[in-house]
Order: sequence, then structure tokens, then C-alpha cells
Amino acid sequence: MTRPSRLAITLGDPRGIGPEITAAVLAAGVNAEITLIGAREQIAGIPADHRIPTGSWRGNEGPVPPSAAEAGLVSGRAIEHAARLALAGEVDAIVTAPVEKHALHLAGFPYPGHTEWLAHLAGGCDVAMMLASDKLRVVLVTTHVAFRDVPLLLTVDRIVRTGNVTRAALQRHFAIAEPRLALCALNPHAGEQGLFGDEEARILTPAAERLGAAGPLAADTVFVRAMRGEFDVVLAPYHDVGMTAIKVASFGSGVNVTLGLPFIRTSPDHGTAAAIVGTGRADPSSMRAAVQLAIDLASRSSTR
Repeated sequence: MTRPSRLAITLGDPRGIGPEITAAVLAAGVNAEITLIGAREQIAGIPADHRIPTGSWRGNEGPVPPSAAEAGLVSGRAIEHAARLALAGEVDAIVTAPVEKHALHLAGFPYPGHTEWLAHLAGGCDVAMMLASDKLRVVLVTTHVAFRDVPLLLTVDRIVRTGNVTRAALQRHFAIAEPRLALCALNPHAGEQGLFGDEEARILTPAAERLGAAGPLAADTVFVRAMRGEFDVVLAPYHDVGMTAIKVASFGSGVNVTLGLPFIRTSPDHGTAAAIVGTGRADPSSMRAAVQLAIDLASRSSTR
């Protein structure tokens, strides 16, 4: 009989819904050994096998709300601690609740998101950001950057590196022997033979050929074709075209997966939702999907 998977869950920004949705998922039952990592105030009331505190903002005269910098500090320390556990082989996967990037920056963590930060903590490996559900998989070639910078960042080498990381991860963790990749176009109608831009001819077509991927295919059809089973994953050239597709297809059940790390990392596909904390309106569905996918990927990887 195999042992349960070991998961480290970071509880995210303490001003957000991370503790609520995590508590809801764990209360429903999870077939895994759980280590919670976060501020003392966050982890205190959530049942788990292990708890690791990363600080506190409680004042001498009773509880006070954390400042943005304090919130960024405890959530950032949690991410770093979870990565150390995973790199040391003490957990099989990490699941990260949402953080606020501005708060992390105020606390001195200068990364655009979990993806880039975890890549740095793992030694600078090539990584890719996947959004996955039971209907669609999307991988972002560029992530959290201004749209005006996308054409400058979208190179043949960058697309090929992202595609190679994606193919290897689908083979290793998702048991897809020959992944079918599609590359989404940047411009309307895939550039319309240069009428609406030349990036398809100059950059995307050579990259697709090197990867053996279909495309570049127009954004208004490629995701539909993937959902119908024609492709295993779509490489999206910029953040919002990929995120919009996955959220329309699977709002509330999508999972963010970091590909290319030496460990498994998943996360819900939403933000901190600070405006609804404590209202009972926080939906744990995406967190539940993130935890379950981490368990599935960890179990699958351990048997390969």
C-alpha cells in the first residue's frame, strides 16, 4: 500500500480568502498528508498534520489587521519555506493560495508572480505557466508583462523553450506520450498574410515548425478546437488571451500549474478576493481542484 501524497499548502495573503478556501477543502476530506504554512493567525484554526508559522502581525494590545508589507512578508516567507521543503524532498508537491503582488514587492520580494519566483528558488530552471481544467489546457508564453512589451518578448527561442518545457511536463506528469501542441496567433486572423501584422510569419511560424506544433492558429478558433479534443495544449502568446480562454471554459475549476520545476506546484486560478473575506461567498472549487491535481500529479510521478 502506497503512502498518501505529502502536500505543503501556503495560505497566501492573510487579507485574502486563502485560509477560508483551504479550510473548506480540508474540512471536506483530503487523501494526503497536509503541512500548512502561513502566519500564526492563519494556521491556528485549520486542522492539518503539520503547521509551520511564518510570522505574526498581532500587536501587544490584541489583534490588528496586517499592513500590506506585513502581509507580503508572511506570505512570501511561506512560499520560500514551501519551496525548501519540496526541494529537500520533504513534501511531494506544493499548493499555493493567492498572494497580492504589490504586497510582496513592498516586503522586498521583487518577482512578477509565483512562476518566476519559484523558478529562481529552484535554481533558475526554465518554467512555464499552465492553466488546466478537465476541458482545456493553456500555457502562457509571456506572463505578467504589459501588453506593449509582448511583441518584444515574443521570440522564436522563447516560444520553443516554452513548448519544450510543456511537452516534457505533459509526458512526465500527465502521462501523454506524444503531446499535441497548438500555437495561438498574436494578431487577428493569424495576421491575415501580413495585413494585420508580421509576427506570425517572422516568429510564430518558425517556432511552430521547430516544435512540431500546429499553427499559428487564430485565437478565435484554436481554443475551441482544443476543447473538442484536437490538441492537448494551446500555447498562448500573452497573458489575457490564454487566461480569458481558460476562465470562459472552466471558471471556478481551473488550476494554475508551474511546469518545469523539480517539484509539483499548483494553485487556484483566482486572486485574493479581499473584498469578500468573511462574507461566506468565497468559492473553494478552484482550490479543491488545485489540491486534487497536486495529489494526482504527485501520485503519478511517484509511480513512473
